[in-house]
Amino acid sequence: MSDAKYEAIKKVSIVVSKGSLEGVYPGLIMANGARMEGIEANLFFTFFGLEAIIKKRMNKLKVATVGNPAMHIPSLLGIIPGMSAFATSKMMKEMDKLDIPPLGEFIEMVFDAGTKLYACKATVDMFHLSMDDFCEQTDSIINVGKFYEIAAGGQIIFT
Repeated sequence: MSDAKYEAIKKVSIVVSKGSLEGVYPGLIMANGARMEGIEANLFFTFFGLEAIIKKRMNKLKVATVGNPAMHIPSLLGIIPGMSAFATSKMMKEMDKLDIPPLGEFIEMVFDAGTKLYACKATVDMFHLSMDDFCEQTDSIINVGKFYEIAAGGQIIFT
């Protein structure tokens, strides 16, 4: 390893593209950690990641039990009615033990800490959504070009 000094990260832009609990929470945790360290943080929600900021759906996200090898159960068991609700309940209890807030509260917390939340325009158009569909913490609907402009000079992270 060389003696070169590494420049501290000053900005992160995190892309959230999955609409399950285990797909959304990593981005929120990373944004929260960034803000706690004084790092500028932006969250860009695209495709099914938009579920995290849609008012009517954000507090109904579940753990994906089908096709998720980290569940350590056969996919066939994942389709049993109630399995996703059971896995979600179990995960929420474990997160509660660690003081990780429920999704809506976490969104509010990272926003209040200064994280900017953006919805992907192409996805918003594809799903026939509008700004009225999103929680009040959503800063705006932006296209990919604007996202790159906002992310310029920082790290882009995909969750």
